[in-house]
Amino acid sequence: MKNFNPADNIQDLQYFGEFGGVNPSISDSSTYTFLSAKTMFDTFEGNMEGCYLYSRHSSPSNLYLDKAMAAMEGTETANVSASGMGAITPTLLQLCGSGDHIVSSRTIYGGTYAFLKNFTPRLGIKTTFVDITKLDVVEAAITPQTKVLYCETVSNPLLEVANIEGLAKIAEKHNLKLVVDNTFSPLSVSPAKLGADIVIHSLTKYINGSSDTVGGVTCASQEFIDSLKNVNSGASMLLGPTMDSLRSASVMKNLRTLHIRMKQHSHNAMYLAERFEKDGLKTVYPGLKSHPSHELYSGMINHEYGFGGMMTLDVETLAKANALMELMQAKNLGYLAVSLGFYKTLFSAPGTSTSSEIPMEEQIEMGLTDGLIRFSIGLDNDIERTYHMMKQCMQELNILASESILTK
Repeated sequence: MKNFNPADNIQDLQYFGEFGGVNPSISDSSTYTFLSAKTMFDTFEGNMEGCYLYSRHSSPSNLYLDKAMAAMEGTETANVSASGMGAITPTLLQLCGSGDHIVSSRTIYGGTYAFLKNFTPRLGIKTTFVDITKLDVVEAAITPQTKVLYCETVSNPLLEVANIEGLAKIAEKHNLKLVVDNTFSPLSVSPAKLGADIVIHSLTKYINGSSDTVGGVTCASQEFIDSLKNVNSGASMLLGPTMDSLRSASVMKNLRTLHIRMKQHSHNAMYLAERFEKDGLKTVYPGLKSHPSHELYSGMINHEYGFGGMMTLDVETLAKANALMELMQAKNLGYLAVSLGFYKTLFSAPGTSTSSEIPMEEQIEMGLTDGLIRFSIGLDNDIERTYHMMKQCMQELNILASESILTK
């Protein structure tokens, strides 16, 4: 683990384009020709490396990105898909069938929650949602039918931290697969090096970083990725969440600057979190010593890339949250928008947006309050200026007392 640096692994990949270009050539074809019928047959059966049949199966552009993502996560290989959910859903369906059981973190992306809560029961797959930070509770939820432990490294939106090494030991003990969504913490955490079997990303977020593409990836062993792509029984192959070659080439270009961007996202988020906490706001950020899993996370991360760009502020009521977000957007401080990883700060009230699929009573139980605002902190050049502008917005709305009152 100590000698593993994901950004170095990405940098060490070197592809030549068809005509010697420094970018790999984009294969803009949906189907491929063969000089012999036997080669076509062997390719269809998966026995001809370097040959392509049809772009839903594989394409050169997607395989370039596959290799880069596997290098980043330290897995044998990877499989990119058309969205984050296009990676999550086939992965779980490949691992589970009718009668099987999943133990999942209770705080996960709303789309994943809805899939496990509302969709997979139609296929005979049940899920128990638990507080993933309590290993004894996780283990107690395992049954003889359990096949998968599922979590996010840093949960959406409450920023709870999963003890991946502890979960991996439980998974190994009970012969389960540990699947980790690492979307919030690329480069900072390498779950496969901590014992995770499968690592998933929404490429839409930090990895692409420009909010112009949706994409996903499953990073795992060669055996598992082969099963996902099997023409007869592979969930990814048969459900068809194929990434477009032009999009995979675009993500590949942006991946090269991920290490620079993550350092700035983390720097800016730490700056704002420290100051807003000092101002008396209820601030949650894994880099703060007040975060309940700060020590755990500090021991997990590659410190070069920091604690990430995600933080939350609780301003007590949804009305205040909405007013603040609208004012910050009007002041050009960011966008009232879902998603994360953009160069501008993005903010949303997750209870009414990205986590709205979670029933209200369950939101309350997990601590997802009305006034919670999720921030994806941007790449601002002068973060001190941003802080003062955000603070002025809060003072204008009486979320924070004005300076004159504070100094009396």
